[in-house]
Amino acid sequence: MEKKVVETESEREILKRVRKVEIKSRGLSNEIFAGKYHSAFRGRGMSFSEVREYRFGDDVRDIDWNVTARSRKPHIKIYEEERELTVMLLVDVSGSRLFGTTTHTKKNIATEVAAVLAFSASQNNDKVGCILFSDKVEKFIPPKKGRAHILAIIRELVGFVPQDAGTSLSEPLRYLTNVLPKRSTAFVLSDFLYADQDEQPFREALKIASRKHDLIGIRIYDRREEEMPDVGIVELMDAETGRKVWTDTSSAAVRQRYRKAWEVRVAAIDAILKQGKVDTAAVDTAEDYVTELIKLFKQR
Repeated sequence: MEKKVVETESEREILKRVRKVEIKSRGLSNEIFAGKYHSAFRGRGMSFSEVREYRFGDDVRDIDWNVTARSRKPHIKIYEEERELTVMLLVDVSGSRLFGTTTHTKKNIATEVAAVLAFSASQNNDKVGCILFSDKVEKFIPPKKGRAHILAIIRELVGFVPQDAGTSLSEPLRYLTNVLPKRSTAFVLSDFLYADQDEQPFREALKIASRKHDLIGIRIYDRREEEMPDVGIVELMDAETGRKVWTDTSSAAVRQRYRKAWEVRVAAIDAILKQGKVDTAAVDTAEDYVTELIKLFKQR
């Protein structure tokens, strides 16, 4: 007798969310990003295509002297861009990704942005891979082509449950450097709220990875991380360490220290990424990420 597989409710919900993400991200990719992606992220270089007769105005440095000698007519080599890229999505799945004070969490935004980038890459016939990381590499999905592969990545982004809650940005960068022998275009999607002890390892790993790969940082944040609202005495919890603290948000001094600490943290992140020559975009969970992505593509 044939055994019937019963799909759980959670599985159906995951598939439903994957479908919603696919519809939105493919639409954005088709309408907005495909052409911009192609011009922003170029291939590895130029490859030989064919030989044709020399025409007035052609660069004499492209003359193929062997063919010219045999045919007794000047011929030049024609080159075309090697378009195919390997695109890697390094996605932060630490505990802080679940934070969000509007209709979207940081996880929601990271999933949609990753899906848009993946479909844009797929339309340009590029391979797409993914590294999910917390304070370690949680999962590696090798680069491949095709819609089914992109949907498998989105499914992981939607339903993956990490083992750890912390963040280490050095670990996925080291892994990327070691696992991919050839150059890739790698997007790091994270809030970049790493542990203090990871700062120097992050600097070093970023320096090494940026020599080999084209790195782009997409920092996803919630505005309440930037500015604390005045809502009286509340208990705050660090999603990655579980540490709790009672805070009097009605105190202007407390709110000012909170904002100052955030500004110092962001300035440090920006400085590290700039030093590593990494293009960046900052995406607020409450705003449209399309504008920021277009801005990112234009600056390249």
